[in-house]
Amino acid sequence: MGKMAAAVGSVAALATEPGEDAFRKLFRFYRQSRPGTADLGGVIDFSAAHAAHGPGPGAHKVVRSQLCVSSVSDHDAHRAGLQPVSKWRAYGLEGYPGFIFIPNPFLPGYQWHWVKQCLKLYSQKPNVCNLDKHMTKEETQDLWEQSKEFLRYQEVNKRRPRSLLEKLRWVTLGYHYNWDSKKYSADHYTPFPSDLAFLSEQVAAACGFQGFRAEAGILNYYRLDSTLGIHVDKSELDHSKPLLSFSFGQSAIFLLGGLKRDEAPTAMFMHSGDIMVMSGFSRLLNHAVPKVLPSPKGKSLPCCLETPLPAVLPRDSVVESCSVEDWKVCASYLETARVNMTVRQVLATDQDFPLEPTEENKKDTTTEGCCRLDDKNSQVKRARLHPDR
Repeated sequence: MGKMAAAVGSVAALATEPGEDAFRKLFRFYRQSRPGTADLGGVIDFSAAHAAHGPGPGAHKVVRSQLCVSSVSDHDAHRAGLQPVSKWRAYGLEGYPGFIFIPNPFLPGYQWHWVKQCLKLYSQKPNVCNLDKHMTKEETQDLWEQSKEFLRYQEVNKRRPRSLLEKLRWVTLGYHYNWDSKKYSADHYTPFPSDLAFLSEQVAAACGFQGFRAEAGILNYYRLDSTLGIHVDKSELDHSKPLLSFSFGQSAIFLLGGLKRDEAPTAMFMHSGDIMVMSGFSRLLNHAVPKVLPSPKGKSLPCCLETPLPAVLPRDSVVESCSVEDWKVCASYLETARVNMTVRQVLATDQDFPLEPTEENKKDTTTEGCCRLDDKNSQVKRARLHPDR
């Protein structure tokens, strides 16, 4: 307990030192932190039983959040692979109204479907990915088929080159975000996946946002050395709707700050299956991911991913079966990776995109200040992920 208190104190002191803004200082601190040491003593773990009322780090900030249990039937929750909402635990943080953290509400085994979708289906054309800037459409047509044999036999040949899936950094769905103009547009759209839309609608409804429409998604693919820089998600035209975030695979540290970067952020763990909702005041706060954490020694995957997807699924489930061979590929990938799905509603009801200015009136756009998913060894260096938007 003494070491933990000292760690919390040192982090607080670091944030108040002159020089760089407080968020940047703590981002660097956690990026360089060492798992299993007192460095992480101040990180909130919502999955711990004492999260709402125990002596753990940041416990004084943690409050219980009320969910709209009657807004989602048990049947619809099951269709999406979720436990009944009455069994979910939901938390908020004092000083962050509109922020909701739901520790893994998925039914045992059902995360397998969403992991497989991120790697096998959502990465396919016509969806857009970072590799498109460096490769032809034919080369990126089916990343799964080109990568699965590499990943199945990863242990046999650890010195092999990275597969295309391992070089994947982001995929966009629905309204495709333009990383240069920092905008969405009506003419850059492909159908949003119906299963992910249904999952998102159930989570949004449980958090009080009935009628939420999943219109755009950004999938982030992290390696163990990846980081996601400080940014704000503000390009959507309707900020009254929440931003939903789903995490799978290895754990990570998430930093949630204020409206300005000189406000010190709060650090928390994101584990496999965890869901975060940013709405209201918290919808436009600075946030970042400074570190992905490897599994403890002797374990390759989080325990919640060890249970297989049930062989018999509800007849009208949006979840599909996952073969043993497919999961072997997914599990191999996740041993050194994390996948995050963020889903947003872009337009308000009956809202249209504004008319674009004519070419001669367009201002030069710049990518300065862009957040980038950065890892040390990627051949696709510093692929853009979330610009300040």
